[in-house]
Amino acid sequence: MSQPSGSILLGKAGEQAVELKLPLANRHGLIAGATGTGKTVSLQVLAEAFSRSGVPVFTADVKGDLSGLAVAGAGSDKLEARVQKLSLDGFSHEGTPALFWDLHGKNGHPIRTTISEMGPLLLARLLDLNETQEGVLQIAFRIADEQGLLLLDLKDLRSMLAHLSESRSDVQKLYGNVSPASIGAIQRRLLVLEEAGGDLFFGEPALKLDHLMQHDFSGRGVVSILDATSLMSNPTIYSTFLLWLLSELFEELPEVGDIDKPKLVFFFDEAHLLFRDAPKALLEKIETVARLIRSKGVGVFFVTQNPQDVPDCVLSQLGNRIQHALRAFTPKDRKVVRAAADNFRSDGSIDVESAITQLEIGEALVSTLDGKGSPGVVVRTLICPPRSRMGPTTSAERKEMLQRSPLKGVYEEVVDRHSAYEMLKERRAESAEPEPQAEKKKTSGYKRQSYEEAFFKSLIRNIGGTLGRRIMRGIFGTAK
Repeated sequence: MSQPSGSILLGKAGEQAVELKLPLANRHGLIAGATGTGKTVSLQVLAEAFSRSGVPVFTADVKGDLSGLAVAGAGSDKLEARVQKLSLDGFSHEGTPALFWDLHGKNGHPIRTTISEMGPLLLARLLDLNETQEGVLQIAFRIADEQGLLLLDLKDLRSMLAHLSESRSDVQKLYGNVSPASIGAIQRRLLVLEEAGGDLFFGEPALKLDHLMQHDFSGRGVVSILDATSLMSNPTIYSTFLLWLLSELFEELPEVGDIDKPKLVFFFDEAHLLFRDAPKALLEKIETVARLIRSKGVGVFFVTQNPQDVPDCVLSQLGNRIQHALRAFTPKDRKVVRAAADNFRSDGSIDVESAITQLEIGEALVSTLDGKGSPGVVVRTLICPPRSRMGPTTSAERKEMLQRSPLKGVYEEVVDRHSAYEMLKERRAESAEPEPQAEKKKTSGYKRQSYEEAFFKSLIRNIGGTLGRRIMRGIFGTAK
């Protein structure tokens, strides 16, 4: 089956083909529905279709079954019946070019970033800090920037916090109160993060975004699959990582305007984890990313059970929608169904509210943007079957693919550069050296230099490196 020109086939409503237009795929989307209604299969079909159209894809594999994208599917009576019903001429089973990633480095290439790139806002969320503790973290980042201290991994941040504690009385003159209790609380949260495996996420070599936007020799987009099965035990790490990745894409990619197809499509599975307990400032920044990242050629699809898991300010940015069945057993459930139905444009041929509760597995109510960028009329759609495997790869298959990966050896070895930990250690060693006797005589009556004097001397020593390294912080406070 050939890919429709300029669009991807989602399924059919009777004899009518239901398509998503590629030039409008960067207007984002939503895949919603109760557990077991077909959300993962819809995600899989979309990922395959984007790949065949030459669009790279990034998706998290929460349950482990999306790894099957990398291998060809197998025929079954049920699948063949769906193919015949949809008249999918030329349908064939095939795998999708894929790269495997894993924050822990066990089931894929390790993904790392630096403390500086994460930035204080997202790091505060990751550590579950309160407003006061976040303010102390902001001060630590500010002083690190001013003094040219690279924050790459957790030991760098710990050393920076210790330095902040030692210089607390001087720092407070410039930046306000820095309490030992707040510093201690941050240090304890770093320990909790380390115990949860978060320390593996920070360091170098850091992820290069170009490695998520690759094509194979035939021009198909490569699907990057993040193994998130173990991350579900710590959803804050999962959601913060994906939010960081979105912010990096927003920061680094150039403006491209309207293009024929996205440069990357990003699937955010279990999207409710992103918004749960998020402070207002963070929600505002998420809304900003959702609104503006499309101009960078990136489409974001949120995948969740309940459309109301996504705040209205973000939901309004999602132009392409696939709604699988919802259950309406309680008054609260019926309210959710009613709200989901109100999000669709109907021509009256479908009772949307009733249809949402009657959809079968593999069926969905679909509304995509038309050629003018307006929401299309909702149609009850039988979703296409995937060509790849509906289920996980075996450990042997994954191991073989990792051995053949073009990125083999790129991220596996950790690099420990000269950074804040080493620089502050050297400073302490220098300050601990005894003064020569002659020097002591010369400097009798020596008065300890003020914090401001020490700061400016340090700034002068590091000015070349500081100017070379300093970059504007983006909307998430990241330093590039």
